[in-house]
Amino acid sequence: MSLRESIHHRLERKRGPSVSSWDNKARSDDETWSETVVDCGWGRLVFGQTFNDAERLARCLQQEQDGRRDVALYLRDPHVVLSYAPQDLFLDPSHTFRLWFERYQCSQRRPKGFVVRLLTSHMDAEAAHRLYTSRRMVPPDPEFIFGRRASRVLHYWVAEDLQDGAILGVVCGVDHVEAFGDYERGASLWALCVDAQAPYPGIGEMLVRQVAEFYHARGRAFLDLSVMHDNKGAIRLYEKLGFERVPVFCVKNKNAYNEPLFIGRQPEGNLNPYATIIVNEARRRGIGIEVIDAEAGYFALNLGGRRIVCRESLSELTTAVAMSRCDDKAVTQRLLRRAGLKVPEQCHFEALDQAEAFLTKHKRVVVKPARGEQGAGISVDIRSMAELERAIKAARRICEAVILEQFCPGEDLRIVVIDFDVVAAAIRRPAHVVGNGRNTVDELIQIQSRRRRAATGGESAIPMDEETERCVQQAGYRMDAVPCEGETVIVRKTANLHTGGTIHDCTAELSPTLAAAAKRAARELDIPVTGLDFLVPDVSGSDYVIIEANERPGLANHEPQPTAERFVDLLFPQTASRL
Repeated sequence: MSLRESIHHRLERKRGPSVSSWDNKARSDDETWSETVVDCGWGRLVFGQTFNDAERLARCLQQEQDGRRDVALYLRDPHVVLSYAPQDLFLDPSHTFRLWFERYQCSQRRPKGFVVRLLTSHMDAEAAHRLYTSRRMVPPDPEFIFGRRASRVLHYWVAEDLQDGAILGVVCGVDHVEAFGDYERGASLWALCVDAQAPYPGIGEMLVRQVAEFYHARGRAFLDLSVMHDNKGAIRLYEKLGFERVPVFCVKNKNAYNEPLFIGRQPEGNLNPYATIIVNEARRRGIGIEVIDAEAGYFALNLGGRRIVCRESLSELTTAVAMSRCDDKAVTQRLLRRAGLKVPEQCHFEALDQAEAFLTKHKRVVVKPARGEQGAGISVDIRSMAELERAIKAARRICEAVILEQFCPGEDLRIVVIDFDVVAAAIRRPAHVVGNGRNTVDELIQIQSRRRRAATGGESAIPMDEETERCVQQAGYRMDAVPCEGETVIVRKTANLHTGGTIHDCTAELSPTLAAAAKRAARELDIPVTGLDFLVPDVSGSDYVIIEANERPGLANHEPQPTAERFVDLLFPQTASRL
């Protein structure tokens, strides 16, 4: 029997018992089918092959709850279902892939640095929720995830970092046999999510293999999944594992979350992630969007006769004077020092003997261009005159005026202040690679950069320059050295995302002292939107120094905090939901 015949044959059979009925309406005694719907937390999975009536299936989908994303799969006649609610439903532009277990080849390769296991605790569920939110997926509530840990229908697996116990990935599986007695013995995989900043390769592959091998051991015949037609990276992975395209289609609701899938490519589609997050929030509120220069991130928002031009998070509400205060790092420091805020000692570079005296006094220094952004030209933890001379030359390539600054140890903390209120806080960590006993430092950097580019839309990568080589040497390695398995090598000292750094939300742990210092700094600079860079020994403590103020912070880096929402609130307060 062919695959298509098999699928159609399934649609004609008598149905078994369902997990849940989509309504409580009584059925006549001669009805033998079972309209099966499984709640997956992010929405309901509607098994189309268990519905004999296309109109009832359409009505079922129309009962989607707010904030959810229902999916109807295995529809025999999707065009007929759409005909009953063309204004509400659309055919999802995704492919269905199937892995036949009889052809599946297990891998002998084991995870390196992490382990994949079933989700077992409430902490696992909370971490999974944070991961889904950070990747802009509809997140199941932690209570829902935790409550399904013993389910026979729904299963969750997580990838756990062996070093610190952090959850790096999560995936969900559905057992069709347990759901509705599927005689074809199928299963499906949903909501695969991997931390964009995970330090290890292969996490997604290992999660998929775990799901496949679990259901294979249960005696299931195949594993299905749905993937967007243009997600080339994911499709390459699935095809590598043996998945094949099958003629199975998906129908979804026309809701705000799905809007990009059914309205077609928009002019703002070429904007970078930092502009896109704002544009998406504005569109959700019915605010008009005009792309001025996508390459540079310029756009205008229009509502009720009010028009505001933005460049990412820099808007016309930020005055030229406020912007110039942040742009010149020396001016920023003087203003904050006069306000009684803690800042490191600093001076302008004038001559080598003066620089040598500054280095002698402080032992370790930072060299940075007086003007610049995204970490360009900055050298951190300079300890010798030879390093200092090279760092000054690198800084001068960005700006002729160079600043020498006292090096202050501590974690790099970015606090985002919008409308003079703290909205988000995150620890930024410098780029690093983890040895596998096979690849050189140079190769590991290139591998890590490829992952970071893919995860950030090309915004993050580790530069292959003199500063990277200096940091690698300071860590005790050469670029052609092969670190031992599990060995961490810091390859940059700056923690900027654009130079390969990673960012980790800590808003909930931020101390009142640090929050108050950030708000006071924003007031002193008189800037409505800013990202303040602190160095702190502890985010829950009171010690700090402020090293910079950024007039155009990347709001997309701080999800799941509501940075874009608060930014649009500032621009168009009449659209704010929190009044």
